[in-house]
Amino acid sequence: MTSSAAPSGLLLGIDIGTSSAKGVLARPDGTLLASAQREHTTSSPRPGWFEHDAEDIWWADLRALARELLAQLPAGERLAGVGVSGIGPCLLPADAAGAPVRPAILYGVDTRAGAQIAAQNAHYGAEEIIRRCGAPLTSQAVGPKFAWLREREPAAWARTRRWFMASSYLTHRLTGAYVLDHHSASQSVPLYDPRAGAWIPEWCEEIAPGLEWPRLVWPAETVGEVTPEAEAATGIPAGTPVVAGIVDAWAEATAAGVRDPGDVMLMYGTTMFLVNVVGEPVGDARLWGTAGAFPGTHCLAAGMATSGAVTGWLRELTGASYPELTEEADRLPPGAEGLLMLPYFAGERTPLFDPDARGLIHGLTLRHGRGHLYRAALEATAFGVRHNLETMVEAGGSPERLVAVGGGARGLWTRIVSDVTGRPQQVPRHTIGAAHGDALFAALGTGLVSAADLGGWNPVASVVEPDPATGEVYEELYGLYRELYPATREAAHVLAARQHKDA
Repeated sequence: MTSSAAPSGLLLGIDIGTSSAKGVLARPDGTLLASAQREHTTSSPRPGWFEHDAEDIWWADLRALARELLAQLPAGERLAGVGVSGIGPCLLPADAAGAPVRPAILYGVDTRAGAQIAAQNAHYGAEEIIRRCGAPLTSQAVGPKFAWLREREPAAWARTRRWFMASSYLTHRLTGAYVLDHHSASQSVPLYDPRAGAWIPEWCEEIAPGLEWPRLVWPAETVGEVTPEAEAATGIPAGTPVVAGIVDAWAEATAAGVRDPGDVMLMYGTTMFLVNVVGEPVGDARLWGTAGAFPGTHCLAAGMATSGAVTGWLRELTGASYPELTEEADRLPPGAEGLLMLPYFAGERTPLFDPDARGLIHGLTLRHGRGHLYRAALEATAFGVRHNLETMVEAGGSPERLVAVGGGARGLWTRIVSDVTGRPQQVPRHTIGAAHGDALFAALGTGLVSAADLGGWNPVASVVEPDPATGEVYEELYGLYRELYPATREAAHVLAARQHKDA
């Protein structure tokens, strides 16, 4: 790696998340010099709709974070490159000049396009979509959201000539380039063929006729330089190289060293996300098959609709702080003294793909308190992780080395996940998130770091080992967990229908 004392320049990484944006300033050896965060809100104008205003959230957050971080640039040092990432896959429709025509429709949490998913499955064939695209049509897919836009908002569609995700929009605002990285494109089902590494032209034209499709690149490719207009808005010096960027989870995985077949990232956040690097393309109706972050790589991905969101709900409901809840939960034995939770409070993504699944707290008695509920929530997330890892194995994946990242990757939560899965988890030096990976992509794109040097960017700092005795307790509870969903699915769907009606 380049020495931290070498006058080779610093890297700026900025990531747009669901509820906040984060940025870092890093050296080419991965050392963090500064970090910053900016909170924002997600709009939900109707049940099942989740949106971001690209100008007021994505671009405003980048401008604010860039200025805050650049104010901490050490005297005599220069900025060598910029990388961005963001939530995805998203659909931000834009006009021919790249100006948004409506707020961005977010990733799988936005479930508005159910009818369009059914229609495209019927038209193209669900199995053919998986065969050609590596993933099924779900609320995560971009293609049905294009169809929804055409059908439900024809005035906005009439103005649409381009489209963006969070990372590609910010890259466009910084450089003027109209590009999308291969990984993000691979999540745009059913528009991209990961084996060919190209758009599927006949499906693209049928689903979104007349659109100009972004040029496909890899995340670490330099696609342009900061323009004078962008410098005026952000403070980033004009001429600074900018790389293409990627969906946030893959930036985070790359920063954590999840790059080789068998590696798995567990991202502890508002939702739990898993990325397993595999040697060959794998398609399975229960998971998302995607292109990887680098040429020739592929992934199996899984995502739970809630994880930290449930603990946040409990914190608000009880008025207790996270440290208080964690301390109370940690004093309790495995199994929370007879409580078992299904964490499907916002439906569930993989491997169920059931937006009408619902949360369940089973075994409640008058003696249970908030600590029991909190521990049951952490255990429910761990059971969901195990369910997804087992599904990856069944699909042909190879989840071998687990790496924990994200704000929750510490303490009791990770211990419970290791005990439930029976697997150790490595925790890297920095778990700050995708922004650190964005800086790494910028370092690669500008030549400050080579592929051979990636291992030193963010080394393993600790390992969470499973406790076999605790694992025996969880073995029985996991069996009950797997039985609860099919046993209560019909009732959950009836209740979900009432909720949709009453909303």
